Amino acid sequence: MLKTFAATLLTGLAFAGSVLAQETTVKFTLGWKTQGSDAAFFVARDKGYYKAEGLNVVIDQGEGSGATVTRIMGGAYDAGFGDVNAIIQNAAAKPGENPVMVYMIWNRPPFAISSKKATGITKPADLEGKTLGGSQGTPTTRLLEVFARKNNVDMAKVKLSNMAPNLQEPLLIKGDIDGALIFNITSYFNLVLNRQDPDKDFNWLMFGDYGLDLYSNGLMVSQKLIKENPKAVAGLVRATNKAMIEIAKDQALGMKSVMNFDNLVDEKVEKRRLQYSFSELIVSPEMKEIGIGDTKDDRMTRAIGIIVEGYQLARTPKPEEIFSRQFLPPKSERELVYTAN
Repeated sequence: MLKTFAATLLTGLAFAGSVLAQETTVKFTLGWKTQGSDAAFFVARDKGYYKAEGLNVVIDQGEGSGATVTRIMGGAYDAGFGDVNAIIQNAAAKPGENPVMVYMIWNRPPFAISSKKATGITKPADLEGKTLGGSQGTPTTRLLEVFARKNNVDMAKVKLSNMAPNLQEPLLIKGDIDGALIFNITSYFNLVLNRQDPDKDFNWLMFGDYGLDLYSNGLMVSQKLIKENPKAVAGLVRATNKAMIEIAKDQALGMKSVMNFDNLVDEKVEKRRLQYSFSELIVSPEMKEIGIGDTKDDRMTRAIGIIVEGYQLARTPKPEEIFSRQFLPPKSERELVYTAN
């Protein structure tokens, strides 16, 4: 009987070993430090959605949504959450090496100018005669010239002050600058953490509302992974999509996994950030029409043109170099309904 038990145990261990051996490890980088808006990736991991697809997804914190692209291009990561506009820049310079967006999450761009309501900046023309603070090299700062041209703002009448990103909100609060060139999902909560009321006391000029109808962050993968293991890419997208649909209806579920990944984050603030990502960046008329994860080719073409102009790129990539919908689940499985709770 002991021999039978031992044989059964060995058989079980061998089977378990073969299952583990079949799992594909995917090294995944977030766009920044742990935030509530990353919840879908943690839920997909915690609830076993990635595992059910034969994936062992190893999630690391990031260094910026643009850095996600360079991390993947450098070979250290297979996939990540990052900015499609950084893909466009790299595709222009190094075609064939850039990652590919396979699941668009932020249908609307976070690029914006925040200002105290007392400053009176309610429309682009109000920027003339004002001082704006921005961090050199960030998309909002780099795209300001395009924003100005599209809205007939005379940049000769706008003063720019270069500063580190962590100084923008403090200097805005002090009144040392009139407006800050920011990412709304970052700046909004920096103001909250500085005990400000970003809704009551601040105005927001969203670039997407004034001619820069860009896409933004989503799930991207290396071209190497697409070529060598398309099944893994499809599974990664399918599992992430399943988690996205769930947390749109239940943010508490999302925050449980966020806190499980990093219990040092401010749970209350990060839950608000998760909800903000849905209300301000994810949910849009277009998303409701085509489902989360997809894009429209004509809009992507225009978006590429805006980035080429703003960054003065030598080459204009084609939409299919930037985004692929071949791994998306059917639209019926991507119909996201958001309920704040």
